Amino acid sequence: MGVSRKRAWVNVERLMARPRRELRLVLRHGKQGVTLLHEGKALTRCYRTKVGMACAKLMAEALGVALPPPGGQVEAVVPNGVLYRAVSLSSLDLRVPGTEELADRLLEEAAFQRQRAGGAPAE
Repeated sequence: MGVSRKRAWVNVERLMARPRRELRLVLRHGKQGVTLLHEGKALTRCYRTKVGMACAKLMAEALGVALPPPGGQVEAVVPNGVLYRAVSLSSLDLRVPGTEELADRLLEEAAFQRQRAGGAPAE
């Protein structure tokens, strides 16, 4: 899949334009990293680097699923707000001091929104 984050952002904006209680997303762990998809279209990608894979784990946690093993994929059904937080987590540079607090806050909000939508319980 050769979609850059910049080009994938168009798909995210399209989804975020209309609030939805349920979005069916797929988290796919491929050779180049972890990609978040909706209806086969890339929304964001975490590349196979130390920081990228740490962001992929945070993104999976925000979605309320486990990070799939290489070559695997997992489906998540979440509201728009959780998608927003998952995409935000995928873009963080965890090497910058202070981003841990931001990541923690985004994860708390995602857990709350999943719980309110009747999805996965907050941890």
